[in-house]
Amino acid sequence: MRRFADRAEAGRQLAEELGRYAGREDVIVLGLPRGGVPVAAEVARALEAPLDVFLVRKLGVPRREELAFGAIALGGARVLNRDVVATLGIDDATVETVARREQAELERRAEAYRGSTEPPEVGGRTAILVDDGLATGASMRAAVEAVRGLGPERITVAVPAAARETCVDIARHVDEIVCLLTPEPFLAVGMWYRDFSETGDDEVRAALAAARS
Repeated sequence: MRRFADRAEAGRQLAEELGRYAGREDVIVLGLPRGGVPVAAEVARALEAPLDVFLVRKLGVPRREELAFGAIALGGARVLNRDVVATLGIDDATVETVARREQAELERRAEAYRGSTEPPEVGGRTAILVDDGLATGASMRAAVEAVRGLGPERITVAVPAAARETCVDIARHVDEIVCLLTPEPFLAVGMWYRDFSETGDDEVRAALAAARS
């Protein structure tokens, strides 16, 4: 089964599928941190479009944080996976405790990545939301909900790899979705990269600084 060498290669391949957006002044590329930003940077470069980060955090099940029961985005958007919440018996107090912790991390990252720079202007534009992959899709759903509240003309979600059922679900909420790989079984995003090393805050800042310059 095909795999990407790393996030940069995945971004270049993704950009080829998005070529119709190249050179358009109404397009903005938004990377979900942290792993989505190196992918988005390649997309933005190829399309000659501005790049920014769109902050979102998954809500992890206590003591099983890799399993998401939902996600939040800066600006107040929240998406819960009701099936996971019900199956694991996650109560409202736990939801709020986890959400408060992740909200604090969102705010920390907003300061770390953007500082005093204003958030991107999305109203009336085509927003291309990019991540390095989608498993449950909770983070992307929260991002889509938050971006929609900013009044874009069109929302496109673009990812190199995703679970097939997640692509189908996300497609119901956006104008377009581009998923290069939808292998079965999907298992995990990192399975579809030869190099899936962690993306750090410095790498995110460097990508944003390079795009702004």
